[in-house]
Amino acid sequence: MKRNNILLIASDISRYAYEETKNKGHFNPNKFIDKYIDIIGENGTLLFPTYNWDFCEGKTFDIRKINSQTGVLSNTALSREDFIRTRHPIYSFAVHGKDAEYLAGLNNVGAFDKDSPFGYLYQNKAKMLIIGLEYQNSFTFVHYVEQQEKVHYRYTKVFTANYIDKNGAENGRVYSMHVRNLEKKVQTNINPIGYILEGKGIAEIWTKNKTKFILIDLSKAYDVIKDDIRNNEAKNLYLED
Repeated sequence: MKRNNILLIASDISRYAYEETKNKGHFNPNKFIDKYIDIIGENGTLLFPTYNWDFCEGKTFDIRKINSQTGVLSNTALSREDFIRTRHPIYSFAVHGKDAEYLAGLNNVGAFDKDSPFGYLYQNKAKMLIIGLEYQNSFTFVHYVEQQEKVHYRYTKVFTANYIDKNGAENGRVYSMHVRNLEKKVQTNINPIGYILEGKGIAEIWTKNKTKFILIDLSKAYDVIKDDIRNNEAKNLYLED
């Protein structure tokens, strides 16, 4: 991680916070976030996933109020005035820094479309930091590659529900997501591709406070995932019952 980086952080911070509290007497998630803002600097961009799948069930999405279902750091970022939330009601991000306004202005219909934040991460050679999670529960970027490569075990599904924007205006909206084909009894299984990334030096691992940290170069990871889809029948990405 360097100054001016674009950095996406996905996390389960519970073990880290427990160890930090035990060793130092407290853990402050805002200070933890501030540390990464300092690392990438004013010309960097920091993102936290603020995913919420209630829209898929027809529930109203209020961009001003709906919490993230992806952890403490994500909800902490949402509560801060120096972060903005991107628009997609299922796969949104809390964003800070140089490209925050650009990302918040994206109006992608598909969660993993080329004009989505995932496309931005790939096109701008971003890094992803995974804290306290396995690839299986955090490396959503894989689904962006799967959509671009038109894998046979996923398809685009449309969802419709009410949406309340940042100004409080409410209307019905339609968004989509590349989902598993349940008729094929598909199970997501992406830990194996993560281990391949480690072997190639594209994913770097270290441990702090008994918590595993994984740093991934997403641009290089894209090529490895694409190669597995095209030349290995995506065997390191999914299973069929």
